[in-house]
Order: sequence, then structure tokens, then C-alpha cells
Amino acid sequence: MSRSFLVLLKGGPSDLPAIWEIPDGEVEDRLKIAHGNGYEHFEFCQEYDDVGGEPMPVYRWSYRTAIAE
Repeated sequence: MSRSFLVLLKGGPSDLPAIWEIPDGEVEDRLKIAHGNGYEHFEFCQEYDDVGGEPMPVYRWSYRTAIAE
């Protein structure tokens, strides 16, 4: 059975949801999320926010890259 992990995204495009679901085996210090014609990059900032009574790791937007063609 596959497990997932919820993280809180801060910054980046306004149309990305603030809470993002990641497969458990893919949790790292950096996230690369496909968005439009590129990737949004987020980094774990060593903090947690309380969301619905649960601590959730916070990932802050750091930069955007284009998808190579």
C-alpha cells in the first residue's frame, strides 16, 4: 500500500495549492513540481506550521526552470 506525505508550500505561483501531496518515498529537502511549461522548485526550510492540529513541513519557493525540449 502506497503512503503519501503532505507538505505546505509557501511562495511560488498563486495557482499552486498550498498543501501538496508527495509519495512517501519521494520526500526530500528539495521538491521539483511540474507547472505549466516549467518546474517550480521548493526547499524545506526546517520549520513546521500547524495545519488542522497537525505539524506540516514547510517548503519555500526558491526558483523556476523551463522544461527542456
